[in-house]
Amino acid sequence: MAIHPTAVVEDGARLGAGVEIGPFCHVGARVSLGDGVTLVSHVSVGGITAIGAGCKLYPGAVVGGESQIRGNDFTDGRLEIGAGCVLREMVSMNVGSKRDKGVTRVGARGYFMAGSHVGHDCIVGDDVTFANSVALGGHSVIGDGVIFGGLSAVQQFCRVGKGAMVGGLTGVNRDVIPYAMAFGDHAELAGLNLIGLKRRGLSRDTINAMRATFRAVFYGSGGSLADRAREAKATHAGIAEVAEIADFVLAESKQDLCLARRRGGDAA
Repeated sequence: MAIHPTAVVEDGARLGAGVEIGPFCHVGARVSLGDGVTLVSHVSVGGITAIGAGCKLYPGAVVGGESQIRGNDFTDGRLEIGAGCVLREMVSMNVGSKRDKGVTRVGARGYFMAGSHVGHDCIVGDDVTFANSVALGGHSVIGDGVIFGGLSAVQQFCRVGKGAMVGGLTGVNRDVIPYAMAFGDHAELAGLNLIGLKRRGLSRDTINAMRATFRAVFYGSGGSLADRAREAKATHAGIAEVAEIADFVLAESKQDLCLARRRGGDAA
């Protein structure tokens, strides 16, 4: 371990092998740092926080702070950050609250650019990318591989499905289905994230089935969105990505579903 003499590491903190703690950092008594974690400088880690192996936190990052709730008196909230994450300058992540399960979870290998924020009780998947100043309201659920453009924001309790891409300056106030692209001050779907799907190595047949599902669910006629999602899942049985989209539409949620733009029925 390498701990700078100006850093404060409280008694009780657990530090793995090869941890580096730079100048003017603060590590609280209930913090656990995995092997090889680096706190560059001026980083504050508090609360009941566990940071996975190999994470790197840059100056000004504040993780494990209290839930940002008026009158909050909950002291047992937790924050769990997976291995290999990068938190650039001024990133903040809060612990969970008593209004939910008391834990905020961030997956592995996430890249969080300067000023981005993960609110209390959020669940964030693996391999996500947050551009500068992205903000998640409390209780948000973000799937694996989601990409957020700069200055986008997610309202409390919203879901953003696996592999989706949210454009810069987009306000997400409804649930975004997996593998979609969402844009606008109040987000609308602009089709599927085709570049992302190709990068995943999905076959042409799978992508075509997903496009057909998108068109059927959001531009089809007859029945409800849920009815059309069930029909698409049955029509393309055996295609996991279609099932993911359909199941997302059918799942219970506290928010409405983000809908597709009115124009461009073949937008997927």
